[in-house]
Amino acid sequence: MLQKQKSYQTQATGCLYLIPTPIGNLGDASKRAIETLQQVDLIASEDTRNTQKLLNHFAIHTPQKSLHEHNYKERVPQFIELLKAGQSIAQVSDAGMPSISDPGHELVVACVEQDIPVISLPGPTAGLTALIASGLPAQPHYFHGFLPRKKKEQESVLVTLEKIPATLIFYESPYRIKATLANLVQVFGKERPAVLCRELTKIHEEYLRANLGELFAYAAENEIKGECCLLVAGYELPVSEETLAAYSEEELIAQIDQLIAQGIKANAAIKEVAKQAGWKKQELYQLYHR
Repeated sequence: MLQKQKSYQTQATGCLYLIPTPIGNLGDASKRAIETLQQVDLIASEDTRNTQKLLNHFAIHTPQKSLHEHNYKERVPQFIELLKAGQSIAQVSDAGMPSISDPGHELVVACVEQDIPVISLPGPTAGLTALIASGLPAQPHYFHGFLPRKKKEQESVLVTLEKIPATLIFYESPYRIKATLANLVQVFGKERPAVLCRELTKIHEEYLRANLGELFAYAAENEIKGECCLLVAGYELPVSEETLAAYSEEELIAQIDQLIAQGIKANAAIKEVAKQAGWKKQELYQLYHR
């Protein structure tokens, strides 16, 4: 059955606000997010101690209650009653967007079921922040978040992801990144392009661009610090020899030059010709610039 969310201004109930918090740099907190945290009746926090640091920084005095994976069954009904009574609640995770590999989904579902307005504010999120700077294709992409910790369970999940033709986005702890890279090499092969991002938005922000085999070798010899976001290039269908033989290298270069002459940027032209000819974009890029 179709459900249409009415404007929160016409509702008798309160409203649930989903507030993104900085993933490392406090300067990324938006004016709207700060104002909303000041105006609501209560803040539902993944970790009240962590959120208190943010509130202290911006002189916000709104009271908090915890909402995390260990107490959500108890807390969600309590929050629903407060919302029904007309109070407004802001939900925050420790960093980034609620519900993105963090607590929050259960409260949203309960609000939807009770016809309580849910307002999401845009803001920081590690996965997309890393993706657009990675150099890997941004469209399409597949956000997975954290993989299982146990080796066999992780391998089973990776097998299901191996043939997805989209850039894959994973979150990982610095203490497990070496083992995760080892499993990725085993399932995906060592040649798959990948980017390891760490300490996003912080002073020691770093992007390591290589293939999976090279990243694993680096992690084996170097200590990785800070929360990690790992991006892996999507699966590319193998191209038949007949398809490759249909176009000579000179014809491909000529097609690229023709598109560039029409005002299309070089990278976009290479991508388009590669798609039409059945070539891998990176191989055609190397051919063209060689």
